[in-house]
Amino acid sequence: MSDALEELAAHIAGRRPNDVISTEVAFGQLTVTVTPGSIVEFVEFLRDDASCKFSTLVDLTAVDWPERLARFDIVWNFLSMWRNQRVRVKAAVREEEMVPSITSVFPAANWYEREVFDLFGILFSGHPDLRRILTDYGFRGHPLRKDFPTTGYTEVRYDEVRKRVVYEPVKLVQEYRQFDFLSPWEGAQYILPGDEKAEAKG
Repeated sequence: MSDALEELAAHIAGRRPNDVISTEVAFGQLTVTVTPGSIVEFVEFLRDDASCKFSTLVDLTAVDWPERLARFDIVWNFLSMWRNQRVRVKAAVREEEMVPSITSVFPAANWYEREVFDLFGILFSGHPDLRRILTDYGFRGHPLRKDFPTTGYTEVRYDEVRKRVVYEPVKLVQEYRQFDFLSPWEGAQYILPGDEKAEAKG
């Protein structure tokens, strides 16, 4: 299997040298890193090339790396039932960079791209209807970014007096507590509150 993937990687890199940055075979799957600007032509090649025939878009997602200049990795997963193989395509993009939509090649990318826009804030140029798909229309922020607060920015509740749903700033009823999860039963050299009772019984 690994030899077949290495052969496929060499074929793809040889046919699309201007698009492919690197290839890697790991955990039984081929990952191809490409330039984001040429993604439409590249996935069209994957679909139509006689040695590839990756005709099914399985998934499209993103990964947030906030410490990097190119903050996000966009990840497309394709399946070739003809070859019984999968390929993962990755492209690194900056926060303000737009990524070309592949809906013209794979219409199934429509809702995937909307999800990535909604949860990560990544814009897809040429998308026919790029709007939120999982969060509310008035939602602030993008929940899968690593700098998004765990509490969110607003809370939603039903107001009995107004007889409607209202949005309010988040109010925490108590401060976050820090737990060290250490236990004296694991050899710790200190006494936790209440441990003195056990010693008194002994």
